[in-house]
Amino acid sequence: MKIHHLNCGSMRRLDPTRAGLPSAPAVNHCLLAETGEGLVLVETGLGLADVRTPLETLGEAWTEMAQPVLDEAETALRQVEDLGHDPADVRHVLVTHLDVDHCGGLPDFPRATVHVLAAELRTALTQAPSYRYRPAHWAHGPQWRAYESADDSWFGFGAVQPEGLPEEFKLVPLPGHTQGHAGIAVHDGSRWLLHCGDAYYYHRELEETPETHPVLDVVQTRSAHDHGDRVTTQDRLRALARDHSAEVTLFSAHDPWEFGRLVG
Repeated sequence: MKIHHLNCGSMRRLDPTRAGLPSAPAVNHCLLAETGEGLVLVETGLGLADVRTPLETLGEAWTEMAQPVLDEAETALRQVEDLGHDPADVRHVLVTHLDVDHCGGLPDFPRATVHVLAAELRTALTQAPSYRYRPAHWAHGPQWRAYESADDSWFGFGAVQPEGLPEEFKLVPLPGHTQGHAGIAVHDGSRWLLHCGDAYYYHRELEETPETHPVLDVVQTRSAHDHGDRVTTQDRLRALARDHSAEVTLFSAHDPWEFGRLVG
């Protein structure tokens, strides 16, 4: 299985907290997996409609805060095409949660089955339209697959085996950021990649002595559904990164320096 790391929507420019790293725009880190039975997207980032009519689909408040670049070439649809694939071959999309910057591209893949935790889907459908949930992203009527509970074990975490996908894919509940936030684990043939979504925002948060990013920390603390769950989840991820570094690579959704390292 071949896996591509995609930035599906650059946003406001960030400065690092220590010397040695360049300033860089925040990213929407997505994965495209080429499997024997079609393509699988992990997250979609921003979609074509978001780029073309951001105030309608993303909302004015989020657009002002995130300062998205709005480059059509960065959409998942265009990047799938640039890799030589037919977007209709994207059979499955797995999302960590349904905030605008994680599912904005869903309308660009209307045939895909969308996998999400049931608590997240219920909350999004109930609370939309809101700052974080925008009904334009599912007005096309996605083929949802929603999961109520995790009954599998993955490095001490609960996990869900998504229907119709091989064992190389897992939904891993990581509560705190939203009601039904999850990580997405993908095995690349040699190790696991864990897309942690917004469970943390900055790579130094996983260090033994955690360090937050002054801009990103404002976003994550203000948008947290449950602060206690968020802190507990980060503690568990820190232990996972420490104890299983040879088996699992963790990364978050928006850290440009993590993205650059994995692409490189």
